[in-house]
Amino acid sequence: MANGGRRAKRAASARLELVKELFPEAVAGEAIDWERLKKALGCQEEDEVYEFTWPGKAESKRLAEMPATGVLRPDRAASERWETTNNWYIEGDNLEALKQLRASHEGSVQMIYIDPPYNTGKAFTYKDNWRKRKYASRVEQEEARVHAGWLNMMYPRLWLAKALLAETGAIFISIDDTEQANLKKMCDEIFGERNFVATFIWQRAFSPVNMNKFASRNHDFILCYAKNIDRLAWYGLPRDSVANGRYANPDNDPRGPWMSGDLSVGPPIPEKVYDIVTPGGRVVSPPSGYCWRVTKERFAELMADNRIWFGKDGNGVPRLKRFLREVKSTMTPLTLWTHDEVSHSQEAKKELKELFDGVAVMDYPKPVKLIQRMVALTTKDDDIILDFFSGSATTAHAVMQQNAEDGGRRSFIMVQLPERLVKTSAAYRAGFRTIGDIGRERIRRAGEKLVRETGKTELDIGFKVFQIERKSKQPAG
Repeated sequence: MANGGRRAKRAASARLELVKELFPEAVAGEAIDWERLKKALGCQEEDEVYEFTWPGKAESKRLAEMPATGVLRPDRAASERWETTNNWYIEGDNLEALKQLRASHEGSVQMIYIDPPYNTGKAFTYKDNWRKRKYASRVEQEEARVHAGWLNMMYPRLWLAKALLAETGAIFISIDDTEQANLKKMCDEIFGERNFVATFIWQRAFSPVNMNKFASRNHDFILCYAKNIDRLAWYGLPRDSVANGRYANPDNDPRGPWMSGDLSVGPPIPEKVYDIVTPGGRVVSPPSGYCWRVTKERFAELMADNRIWFGKDGNGVPRLKRFLREVKSTMTPLTLWTHDEVSHSQEAKKELKELFDGVAVMDYPKPVKLIQRMVALTTKDDDIILDFFSGSATTAHAVMQQNAEDGGRRSFIMVQLPERLVKTSAAYRAGFRTIGDIGRERIRRAGEKLVRETGKTELDIGFKVFQIERKSKQPAG
């Protein structure tokens, strides 16, 4: 029997090696993926469906739907201005925190920004002190192991984030190339593909790294989704001096500065093809394959209203005047956000270092200007902003900064795992023990600095601290 067992084992091993050779895509480690093998052999199911899946997805859905198992314990000693502030700072597992927030904030958060840990290429585990859960532990397919771990961490959190968003709200998520494609598919499923707003490109660096072999990557992605695209609150960007500087008033028009636009358009429409005689007597026709934007009758009305520009000599091709006073007070943002608009990683680290008296407390903070742009685009008045991977609390800083600039009364909710700092780090040597310590101190310092610089003592620069604790067991009987 022993010899027979060994022969059977050798035969099975030989067959496995043959499958590896012929169908490598159907083998993960020492196991055969039978579904992939059937597909490789042409045994397709009759009704194929498009779906995005990974090992552990079903468990992630179940985890999202499980009720909260802890409580939020107020920590007045760690708080600032408890009696007057509307801001919250929660320390603990963000999955549990999101479940807790459903009871008080479901459907009321106007904007969410998160900068989750990027997938570095190793088996991903989120340092979850609440459950000590390794999300990649059940992944059997080696090629999916790394991605599945990260996706299983993110899925339940995004599912709960959607529940917290207001119908007019939006979520922004920072990510790099490693998981951008997978995150897009996952968000399409959770938020709905039609609620996709844009993928913004942030130029996080401007100096090339020549040690990179193929390309020096200097950007990150920011995915944006609406809760309901038909009701999304989107306020645009304030017009800046560069945009307004394009307007001038060379003819001293009493309506003020203007800029001219092309009067021709294609393809040609017969009733809009006609000759125009300039004030200097030159006859101008539309370019070949084009027509004028307006009919001959409408053109005469525009001429009478001094809305046609023929150049300083009166013999140029006619152009339509557009007055600054008549354009929108805001601009639609481009999807490329350059470092001169919203700052960059080096500047972000510098501004945080200056706030902490020269101590580099965090390695990769985001710039205040970057998050402030998202706050300005989607929130106003007393809207609520949530960040459940808050890190050094840049989002809280950005909310207070925007309130100082436009008089808003926005409030923030920060959630941060009390992750211990490395004892050799500059932050630890400066007296900080967790990332939460850094975040709370950053809010204190940034708020006090804003009040000093603006004189706006009415700014809400406080925060209520809550610790997540397990529910105490009730005594029997």
